[in-house]
Amino acid sequence: MARRPLPRILSSGTTSLARGRDLARTAADSATDVLHPLLVIGRGLRILAAAGRRRWSQTPKDKRGPALFLGAACVLVVALVPYGPLLALITLMAAAAWHGRDRTPAKTGPSDAETERLGSLYEALVPYFSIPEDPSPLFAHGGDWDKAFSGYEFDEAGRITRLHIRYPAYFTDGEAASRARIEALLHAKSGRGREYLFDWDEEGNQLDLRVLAALPTGIAAQPFVTSPGETVLGFTDAGGVQRTLPVLEGEESRDVPPVIWRTGPRSTEPHLLVVGQPGSGTSTLMRSVALQALRHGGDVLIVDGGGSGEYSCLSGRVGVLAVECGPTGAQATLEWAAQETERRLIATHRAREVGRPAPEDTRRPLWILLDQPSVLAHLAVAEGGPDPLAQLQVPLRHGRPAHVTVVVAEQFGHLELLHDAVWQHTRARVVLGPAAVQQVADVLGLPPHTTPTAQVPPGRGYARLGTGPVHRLQVPATPDPYDEATHPAYRQAVLELLPERQPGPQRVLSAKSVRAPALGAQPEVAAEAP
Repeated sequence: MARRPLPRILSSGTTSLARGRDLARTAADSATDVLHPLLVIGRGLRILAAAGRRRWSQTPKDKRGPALFLGAACVLVVALVPYGPLLALITLMAAAAWHGRDRTPAKTGPSDAETERLGSLYEALVPYFSIPEDPSPLFAHGGDWDKAFSGYEFDEAGRITRLHIRYPAYFTDGEAASRARIEALLHAKSGRGREYLFDWDEEGNQLDLRVLAALPTGIAAQPFVTSPGETVLGFTDAGGVQRTLPVLEGEESRDVPPVIWRTGPRSTEPHLLVVGQPGSGTSTLMRSVALQALRHGGDVLIVDGGGSGEYSCLSGRVGVLAVECGPTGAQATLEWAAQETERRLIATHRAREVGRPAPEDTRRPLWILLDQPSVLAHLAVAEGGPDPLAQLQVPLRHGRPAHVTVVVAEQFGHLELLHDAVWQHTRARVVLGPAAVQQVADVLGLPPHTTPTAQVPPGRGYARLGTGPVHRLQVPATPDPYDEATHPAYRQAVLELLPERQPGPQRVLSAKSVRAPALGAQPEVAAEAP
């Protein structure tokens, strides 16, 4: 028996219901704003009526008659006076508006609980911000915290969200160890589980502590508004970068600040290194980079050292040259990539010698993506073969002028297996997942400017491009579209970004497929346009 289709209101999901609730809430807020004066006057009339009823009940019975006669006489006089009823009505409305106003007392200072929290924080900082030789210490046991804390804010739970601290000039704020001790203390006393930003003003001897809001995790992979050579690694805080991108978060459009990595011949960070723990989102970032590279017309080589099959969705697609999972295929693919880099360099050099532009095939971006290459290196050595990572030296050293970009993703436990060339030439780096401050500093070269938390969502970490600052990073959700355990909307977004499948059999690369021309040969150069 055929199944009857669901009604339209049920088959459309909760989107229409949610939109209806938003419209109803917006209409209610608008009506409240418009009717606010009437609500205030109504509340005042109710207060006046209650006061009159209470006064009448308190009046003795022998005086109620004269009071009623006096009230009637006043009403008669007001009725006979010119414009008397109008003036009486205006007076009544004014009195009602005055008595119906909002009388919520304004908060002028911290509460008792907040005062106690500020006092305990002040006492905890005394051993770090005071010395016995100071005649008038700013921090002293039993002292006044108002002089040291010039500004503070609390959330609804009573925890500190912002604190401005003045400290003495003799504190060694120029030493990283001294600042780290203060930051660790403030992090512990202000509440764990949140990310704090510490802004040190060494010239003015001031420290500003601020709780950072969580980065958006609902932004899925989508066609970002970028130019060729720009890759969106993720999104960061509004004050970290000077650019925003329009994105869709669910069905809502908003502008968010991105972390953009620029590649190409003029890039100062031509290659990328991604480090993280299992499940931290390194493969998600690799898929996001691959989809953006394919969208801008680049060729992609993928070497999946983990062999998890998370890149099978890209196999056989237009622009994807190969997806290798074994040591033999990885060795052949990386050897071809090294020889392709040399061929591009030679062709470009000879074209410039004769005053011609570089051939078109040498300007097409080539992306080499390696996920956990240390596993393949271990398998290759165990089988007695050469190390595939040794073939990366040529693309890493000479890939920038040849439009070749290398992206390496590795786990923290296998970093010592990476070659020196990877560490020397991957100036753009990303750390994902929970990690200690020292681990982040070892990879990025600088410690993070915030306090890392123990529990972070997938794709959350830090990024640093070259010698720039360290940015908080949230990678756009780019899951494996064949993984049914992930969000269906995110999977559909990735499927819509995948290129079409190649009409013929997939291209197989080998070390002999492309050879660099001999030094005496002349490359084919396109004729000049008239």
